[in-house]
Amino acid sequence: MKTTKHYIARGYVWGNLWDSGSGGYPSETLSNDSEDKLLKQANEMLENGSLDSGMGFESLIGVWLNIEEIETIKLSNGKEYHRSEYTVITIGNLSENTIETLENCFDEFN
Repeated sequence: MKTTKHYIARGYVWGNLWDSGSGGYPSETLSNDSEDKLLKQANEMLENGSLDSGMGFESLIGVWLNIEEIETIKLSNGKEYHRSEYTVITIGNLSENTIETLENCFDEFN
């Protein structure tokens, strides 16, 4: 029996729009076999502005991420079993209202 874990993060970024104001947009989907590496990647991409999936913000303020931890158990007979757990995190400077807005966007579109 072999057990492995994999992490996938999906969410929404919040950023400053070019003309004025701020808004949200889906984030890039991140994937890694280490939760620490995934979070490091998310922080780096938020900082350098590459975490949004195409909106083109002037700058990013923060991100709301739903992280799926997928545990896979592979038995000696070749059968695989998967189990998922979810954790929500925020990175950056998001207000409570913004967090609620991004959470509602995620619930509505996923």
